[in-house]
Amino acid sequence: MTDAQDHPVVKDIVSRFESRTPKSKVNDQAAQNRLPGGDTRTATYYLPYPAYMDHGRGCKLYDVDGNEYLDMLNNYTSLIHGHCHPSVTKAARDQLEKGTVFGSATEIQYKHAEHLCDRVPSLDMVRYGNSGTEGTLFAMRAARAFTGKELFIKMDGGYHGSHDYIEVNVFPGSAPAGGVPIPRHTEPGAPQSVLNDMLVAPFNNLNAVEDLLKENQGKVAAIMTEPMMGALGMVRPQPGFLQGLRDLADKYDTLLIFDEVITFRISTGGIQKVEGVTPDITALGKIIGGGMPVGAFGGRREIMEPFSPRHPQTLFHSGTFNGSDITMAAGLAAMEAFDQAAVDHVNALGEKFRQGVPAAFAKAGITGMATGLGSLAQVHWKLGTIAKAMDTVEGLFLAGELPRLLHLEMMNRGVYSAFRGMFVVSTPMTEADIDFALDALAGALDTLTPYVKDIAPHLLAG
Repeated sequence: MTDAQDHPVVKDIVSRFESRTPKSKVNDQAAQNRLPGGDTRTATYYLPYPAYMDHGRGCKLYDVDGNEYLDMLNNYTSLIHGHCHPSVTKAARDQLEKGTVFGSATEIQYKHAEHLCDRVPSLDMVRYGNSGTEGTLFAMRAARAFTGKELFIKMDGGYHGSHDYIEVNVFPGSAPAGGVPIPRHTEPGAPQSVLNDMLVAPFNNLNAVEDLLKENQGKVAAIMTEPMMGALGMVRPQPGFLQGLRDLADKYDTLLIFDEVITFRISTGGIQKVEGVTPDITALGKIIGGGMPVGAFGGRREIMEPFSPRHPQTLFHSGTFNGSDITMAAGLAAMEAFDQAAVDHVNALGEKFRQGVPAAFAKAGITGMATGLGSLAQVHWKLGTIAKAMDTVEGLFLAGELPRLLHLEMMNRGVYSAFRGMFVVSTPMTEADIDFALDALAGALDTLTPYVKDIAPHLLAG
């Protein structure tokens, strides 16, 4: 073991976590016999083993050992109303009594679509899948079919799920001086051929995007981006960036795709409604399913109509559980409950949390800050501008093991969040819950201060 792993603070945090979660440890050992790593989802794994959750109510989670947590993960942003929201649960239960899915067109599908299209400026028509990955996959297919072009520009470090074409620069790459990042595979197993069709630009860099459009004029089907980068740091768009992408797409006769799988919760109609920038195609997921598996893609009528079986050049799009009735019922109830008052509530709590993060770091004498929008926040172990994914990565390199240790210590103090430092607010939360989370953060950082002094003194403030 390294000196860092042998540090008394590390041993203390891990020991207290293990003493609180003995049943989770037993479960993890059993799970590894049949599930590689003991789980079926890489993002939910963390050392020394994950706490196994048993049930949730409102904004609280309870593990198999009976520990209570304030849930600031919310299944990676998908549970806008937390757990077991009464109207969502009722809608799902009522539909369950009728049947989960019928292999047929049903009324609830178009009712959900009507509600969604009424909320999101870019949506004239929509189609459903079962994950955000499917949403972005078919958004890209729609763009290719409509434009007859093959190339895409994505943002360096942008995350759009796990299909092959977007497994390019999910972890950001370095760029030559004055240039753009070189496209490269992020995950083994993605075919080499995808690099032929994917171009990469840094987020918030319109010059780089335009350079790629000029170099590949007439060949780019779409510019695809998260309006705010999610997985790599909750990086906000700088003023004018999203409108600049819209202008470049129009100038170079290409489409603009927004992946609002995460950012739809920022307003009643996503970031595009707040910014007043309308993409041609939008990918959605997460909160529109009410806690059920869901994905969607939609856009202008002329782009979407070819997916109709009545169209003379039909684009095939099907799936056994696409638009499943129980998902549509739960999702419609969730969206109806997420009205303007609910948006204002969670966004205010998110702002309160983000404002409290640097104060907690400063009190501990450690360098740190938070980014994000609305009900979303990301902790960074650095100061300064976070404008692109590489800025986030630089902070992670500086922090070393600290994000992992902070995550475990926050769990020891009753707050469950993403291992990567993402914190998410849900509608059942109150100001008292945010105060609890900030107190836990301050206490965790205080616990970590001796480790920072010994192992990472470069992070000491001042």
